[in-house]
Amino acid sequence: MWRLKTVPHKARLQGSGLEEFKLKRREQERALRQARRDRQLVSKRVLLHEDEDDAFEGEGTMDTCITPTSDQVVKLLHGLQAGGEKRTTLCRELRRALRDLKVQLIFIRLENSMRVVVSLLSGSDAQCRVEAGKCLHTLSHSPHPEVGMTCLLASPYLLTYLSGQSAKFTELCLYTLGNLCPENELVREKLLAQGIIPALHHCLQNHGGNLAVLEAVAFALSQLLQARDAEQKIIPLVLTSGLTSHLMAGLNSDPEYGIGASIECAWCLHYLSCSETDSSVLVNHGALSRCSSLMVTLGGAVAHGESQDGLELLIWPLLRCLGNLLARCDTCEEVGACVNDCRLLAALGVFAQSYLHTHPALGREALWVLNNLTADSVVWCSAVLGSGLVPVLIQLMPFSQGINSMVLRTLGNVAYKGTAFCLQLVEAGVLPALCATLKMADAEVVTLSLEVLHLLVASSPQVAEGFVQLKGVSVLEMMLFNSEEALRLRASYIIDHLPQPGVDGC
Repeated sequence: MWRLKTVPHKARLQGSGLEEFKLKRREQERALRQARRDRQLVSKRVLLHEDEDDAFEGEGTMDTCITPTSDQVVKLLHGLQAGGEKRTTLCRELRRALRDLKVQLIFIRLENSMRVVVSLLSGSDAQCRVEAGKCLHTLSHSPHPEVGMTCLLASPYLLTYLSGQSAKFTELCLYTLGNLCPENELVREKLLAQGIIPALHHCLQNHGGNLAVLEAVAFALSQLLQARDAEQKIIPLVLTSGLTSHLMAGLNSDPEYGIGASIECAWCLHYLSCSETDSSVLVNHGALSRCSSLMVTLGGAVAHGESQDGLELLIWPLLRCLGNLLARCDTCEEVGACVNDCRLLAALGVFAQSYLHTHPALGREALWVLNNLTADSVVWCSAVLGSGLVPVLIQLMPFSQGINSMVLRTLGNVAYKGTAFCLQLVEAGVLPALCATLKMADAEVVTLSLEVLHLLVASSPQVAEGFVQLKGVSVLEMMLFNSEEALRLRASYIIDHLPQPGVDGC
């Protein structure tokens, strides 16, 4: 679901070890991409109207609390076909009846049933048109794939109405299309062939200032972007459609603006950024700087307790988008040109601490972004040391669920930059924390701890002596009995290069 830069290690980047390192990294990234594809986050959404239930009291010919029989559904359909003054009332009654899955299946299997709904949707009666749209929206929310397929008969009209003047009806059409998008490949291909991507763009051009419409457009787009074939068939169309600038503009943390539209736009940007398609379009449109700037703002709000409920729902996709784009940048200069506010480090630290217990996975995402910032950048590694973030990271090292492993990757990135960086890490108290993580049961945490320790003790005799004085050798000696050969060899290598303890030593 996301990309990850691994911690570089001097001993593994020599000779054939370099090829082994590259191969392992490619395999890991392939597994992560597969996990993203397998973990679909598509969902369906019911668009509720405050007055629609209260406005319909006592009208109709059947008790809506009881599931209609087949004969009653047939009678409804015949009434709609006959037309007349009660057609709007009958359409409302049908919409209520279609909330039941059994009724949905009965209705769509009746001859010409969907053609009747489509005729009402495309007719001149505005009230019937709206009620027909609501019937389709109810059907689009069905879990039965056969129901979604039948709604395709109405898709050309739904797409056409995206250019209409009624924002509320446009919103209804958008959520209906969004619900249909994940049904199956045939539905998506039909919608793409009918021009859903340019239709979404034109819709935002017509309703650019309407937040409800922007949220609905982003919802429909996010449903499309999660398709397994999105990377080949959908994302290239989106990147050249002009939609990305609208998505970027939709990122806003102002409470009066509301975070619904921002959340949907951020998820769209995440799906775009984690594909293998060229992400330079996003970078050129300022996605890196926009996301990092918003992160700084949100970090300040969380730190001062001013954040609104559900803010983590916006932080999550923003972190993923930022981390993915950082992983795709080819040079440190490219990152520095777009992300140059060191307050971002403080924001990432705030997220990791604030959501550690309530949303530990979000804390891990924040640390993953920190890892990608520091993986190839001396500037950001220096900023980590200068900002006082290292003590915060040390406090997080006892925590599992991927928190400590991400901390260790970042510390490894910093230590890899040279002796001066290693000495500052040691002064901040990293060695005692490593002695603790070396005793953990998680093999990945132990491996990363050994890699960081190797970089530190190899940087300076004083650091090696300090580790010996902490009785760290005994911890390494315990690893010589570990069942994993790689851990035994690494521990043995470090022991051989440590100064021999004296009588009072380890």
